[in-house]
Amino acid sequence: MSKKFAYSIAGAVILIVVAVAAVKKKQFAPPPPFEFPPEAVTTAVAEAQQWERLVSAVGSLRADQGVTVPSEGQGAVRHISFESGQKVAAGAPLIELDADVERAQLASAQARAELARLNLERAKELWERNAIAKSEFDASDAAYKSAVADVASIQANIEKKLIRAPFAGRTGIRMVNLGQFLDRGNPVVTLQSLDPIHVDFSLPQQRLAEVRTGYEVRVTSDALPGRVFTGKVTAINPEVDTGTRTFRVQGTLANADETLSPGMFVNVQVVAPEKFAVTVVPATAVYFQAFGDSIFVAVEAKDEKTGQTVKRAEQRFVRLGEARGDFVVIESGVKPGEEVVTSGVFKLSNGTKLAIDNSLAPAASLTPQPKNS
Repeated sequence: MSKKFAYSIAGAVILIVVAVAAVKKKQFAPPPPFEFPPEAVTTAVAEAQQWERLVSAVGSLRADQGVTVPSEGQGAVRHISFESGQKVAAGAPLIELDADVERAQLASAQARAELARLNLERAKELWERNAIAKSEFDASDAAYKSAVADVASIQANIEKKLIRAPFAGRTGIRMVNLGQFLDRGNPVVTLQSLDPIHVDFSLPQQRLAEVRTGYEVRVTSDALPGRVFTGKVTAINPEVDTGTRTFRVQGTLANADETLSPGMFVNVQVVAPEKFAVTVVPATAVYFQAFGDSIFVAVEAKDEKTGQTVKRAEQRFVRLGEARGDFVVIESGVKPGEEVVTSGVFKLSNGTKLAIDNSLAPAASLTPQPKNS
C-alpha cells in the first residue's frame, strides 16, 4: 500500500514539474523579430525624355542702331521739333540753330555766282570770235566755278544748322533747351532703333562647335518674369579673346512692342536643332551623401508573415547628369519605368517597407513657375 502511494505521489510531482516547465518555457520564449512600420513616402516613375541641346549664357541687349545725336554746327537753339521719348522717322528735323548770318552770306555768294555766270557767258562769246585770249576765258570759267563752290559751302553750313535724325528710332530725353548755345559736337539727344534688337553674349571656346548662325536663341529677364523672347543667332565673332578664351555671339530678336530696352541684363539659351534621349527623375529623389549619390527604388517583395506583396525600398547608387527644372538626368543606376521615392528618402534604408501616398505630391516640370510667396 505504501509503495503504490509513493508511486502516485512521484507521478503527480512529475506531472506538476512538466506542467510548470511548459508554462515557464512559454513565458521565457524569445519574442518574434521586430519590424518597423511602413514609412510614408511619395514616388514617381523614371521617365525617358527627349531634351533639347542648350548652351546657356548671360548677355546684354543692344539696339540695332543707337547714337547720341551731336550738333554739327554752332549757334543758338531756335526751334526744337521733337519731344522726349518720341518715335521719329529717318531724316526728321530735331533741332534748328540760328542761321541768319549764314543766310545773309548765302545771298551775297549767290549774287557773286550770278555775276560770275554772266561774265563766263560773255567770255565764251568773245573767245568763240577769237576776241580774247584763252587764258581770259579760263579765268572767267574758274571764277564762276569758285563762286558756285562758295554758294555750296554756305548752303552746307546752313544745312548743318538743322539737326536731323540719322535713322528712324525713338528719342531719349533731350539734352538742350531753347536759346542754348551749342558748339560743334555738343550732345543733343540719344536715338535708338529698337526693332529688331540684339543680344550680345560670350561663350567659352569649348562651346565653339555647339553654336551656329541660324540656331534659335531664347532670352529671359528678371525684369519681365514669365516671358520668353525668341530669335536667331545672327553673328559669331571669328576671333577668340586671348585673355578670357571666350568668343562673342550676337543674337537678333523681334521687338515690335519695344518691351526690351538696350542695356538690359538677360539670360540667354542657344537651342541646337537636334535633341538627345535621357532618363530623368525628380531632383528630390536623389539622396546626396559624401560617399556617393543614391536613389531608393520602390520594388515589389513578398511579406514573409502575411504572404502578401508589399513595396520595399531598394537603395541604388547612381551617376547624375544635367539638371533642368525639377528634373535631373540619371546616367546609370535607374531605368525608365522604375518607381523611385521622391520624398522622405532621408529616413529610408535598404529594405524599408513603404506606404506610398501620391495624393499631395507636386508634379515635376521642366519649366517650373512657382508662385511668389
